Formats: sequence, C-alpha cells, structure tokens
Amino acid sequence: MDQFLKELTKVGDLTSMFSPLDIALVLSLSFFLSLVIAWTYRYTHKGVSYSQAFAQTLPIMGTVVGMIMLIIGSNIARAFALVGALSIIRFRNAVKESRDVAFVFLVMAIGMASGTKFYGMAIVSTVFFSAFIILMTKMNFFAKEFRERIIRIYIGADQDYDTLFEPIFRKFTDEYALISVETVSEGETQEIIYTIIMKKKTNPQALLEEVRKINDNRKVTLVMGQQEIDI
Repeated sequence: MDQFLKELTKVGDLTSMFSPLDIALVLSLSFFLSLVIAWTYRYTHKGVSYSQAFAQTLPIMGTVVGMIMLIIGSNIARAFALVGALSIIRFRNAVKESRDVAFVFLVMAIGMASGTKFYGMAIVSTVFFSAFIILMTKMNFFAKEFRERIIRIYIGADQDYDTLFEPIFRKFTDEYALISVETVSEGETQEIIYTIIMKKKTNPQALLEEVRKINDNRKVTLVMGQQEIDI
C-alpha cells in the first residue's frame, strides 16, 4: 500500500512539472511553425502529385513531436518507453518525392526544438529553412536540361523503317537508337519506338510534323523524359 502511494506521488510530481501555459505555448508554437513549413511545401511544390492530406499531416506531426518531447523531458526511461511504444506503428504509404521526406524531418525538428523549449531556435530555423526552400525554388537551383525523349511512330506494314526516318533524325537529334518494332492492327501497321536525344533549341513540334509527312499522317507520340514529368 505504501509503495502504491509513493507511485501516485511520483505521478503527481510529473504532472506538475509543466504549467498549462507551458503546454499551451509548446503546442501552439509547434503547430503554427509547422503551418509555415506546410505553406512553404504547398507554395514550392511542382507537378500533379500534390497532396492536401500530406500538407495537413505536417503541422499535426510537428505538434505531436512537440508533445512527445514534453512527455520525455530529460527522463531516459520515458524516452526508451516511447521508442518501444512507437516502434509498433507501421507506415505503409509510399513517399512520392524525396523532398517530402525532408519536410517530414523538418517539422519533426521544429517540434523537438519547441518541445524542449528552444523557442528561439525553432522560430529562427523555421524562417531560415522556409526562405532557403523558396529561394531554391525561385532560382531553380540544380536544374538540368533533359533532351532525352522516346518517340513512338506508326507506319504502314510495307514501309522500311531502317532508313525511313534517318534524314529526319540526323536533322533534329544528336543521337537516336531503335528500341522495338511491333506489328499492330492485324499486321497492317508497324509500331516503331526510338530513343532520341534532341539537339539543343530544337522544336519538338517541328520534328513531329516532319515525321507525319513520311508516315502518312499516322499517329506519332513523343514521350518526355522521366525527370521532366511528375505523376
């Protein structure tokens, strides 16, 4: 009985370590700073894979991490207990972009800084990281011109694909290579796929128009490089 009362006393001491104002300040700061990071993510995102759910997850995660840091405090036993409890959680959603992982770690760091009461570090880090990310997006850092393309051409079954498009490819490309040849439409049409490297400052539309003149205006598909699309 005495041991049970002692344990209850310890619990009471732990709950009195933080005032309601401390808890409200940590959670509010974690939430609003994570909101800034989420807004930065939305503002700088490119492509069609933007997820509102992921953007909303960022401030939630930052706030939860702030609360976890409050719970842990400087107690190593509580830290190991939380690690064991959280290790049973399994995440099965695939991360679509590498930069999404960086945003997750960023809001976790903001939550940790807020939860350990490094308020100045949390605020300054949020401002600086948001500014850095926006700057890199605006200045288009590390961008590279990709000229690799895949072109799919349909021609008649009686046409010779070996030399048919050679003059056009020499005019519009630096390199080209045949990938595959397949008969379609019950053998009446051939589907030919090339990989090409476009010459600099070459208009893809001009290439397509030249190909259509030779393949009797049949279907021609020019596929952009994987690095340039976001699905």
